[in-house]
Amino acid sequence: MRIVIAPDKFKGTLSASEAGEAMAAALVGHDVRIFPVADGGEGTVQVIADFLGARGVDIEVAGPLGRPVRAGFALAGDESGGGGLALLEMSSVSGLELLTEIERDPWRASTRGTGELLIAARDTGVDSIILGIGGSATNDGGAGLAQALGIRYLNAAGEEIDEIPERLTEVTQIFPDFSLDLPSITVACDVSNPLLGTNGATQIYGAQKGVGKEEMHRHELRMEYFANLVSGELGVDYRDVPGAGAAGGLGFGLMSFCGAELRPGFDLVAEMIGLKPAIDEADIVITGEGKMDEQSLMGKAPGGVAAMARAAGKRVVAFCGRLSDADKLAANFDAVLPVVDEQTTIEMAMEDPAGTLKNKVARCRRVLEEWSQ
Repeated sequence: MRIVIAPDKFKGTLSASEAGEAMAAALVGHDVRIFPVADGGEGTVQVIADFLGARGVDIEVAGPLGRPVRAGFALAGDESGGGGLALLEMSSVSGLELLTEIERDPWRASTRGTGELLIAARDTGVDSIILGIGGSATNDGGAGLAQALGIRYLNAAGEEIDEIPERLTEVTQIFPDFSLDLPSITVACDVSNPLLGTNGATQIYGAQKGVGKEEMHRHELRMEYFANLVSGELGVDYRDVPGAGAAGGLGFGLMSFCGAELRPGFDLVAEMIGLKPAIDEADIVITGEGKMDEQSLMGKAPGGVAAMARAAGKRVVAFCGRLSDADKLAANFDAVLPVVDEQTTIEMAMEDPAGTLKNKVARCRRVLEEWSQ
């Protein structure tokens, strides 16, 4: 049996690579190929870096509230410093997981550290950059990133405003008199939201970052003000482009200030690791992630794996930690199997996540073998 195992991370317990190894351990004796995948969220850069054998670079930059954080990026290609690819992840410097729940303050939280990370990567001499932007603590439209890149924000009196994004609505002029000479930047997104509106960055994702209901309108107005400012000053308007609302509007900022190209994260990862040719040669495809629900079909990695398997005429099975909306997944997967069941409690699964996943796959091995015939 030729099996492709292409899981995303089981958040909080297993990386995508660890999940793949656990599944493969239950299928010894078959021709198993592991392709850890991601969709632009946390872990995307690690998946690509591991596949390319990239080396890490460690630096210190500003965290979402300005405190220094140790972060880094990965370099693949020419080790002499000429050319090559840099792999960056926004969540490592501007991510929600860097803050405690009580510290979440999207009115102040800035993407400045992500801009500092971009500059550090540029200075290595790479030809191109891939940036994953899932999991942000910010809702600044990329204003902080632009500030790190050299953008100056001036008020009506011509005075420079440094407190970005807090005082963003006082800005009347963006002063972009600089030449960054940035390499090409490709942004891996895990969502396709526009910047503004009922499906935009603030109203869909603001609450998880600390925006209260009574503050939604205030945040939305600030984002709209910034979009109008960018349009008037720079002559570009990306507010309605799918993905502009990703990472609190960082997608918008990266397009506006860096000329970045936004791509669905799963598509980018799958292309780089050669997933489609592997699926074409497989008898059965296995995927999974920590939680599967209706959103797993909306640009998330397991949904992308399933679509690719279906297009190739292959059976596809997903394993997960938690499952909801099972009826809505049925048309895309031959089976979706949670590890927590009548034999396994949540406590057991959390105590030994790799062993629990391995045992679940082992119990389903015979069915998988029959389906591959």
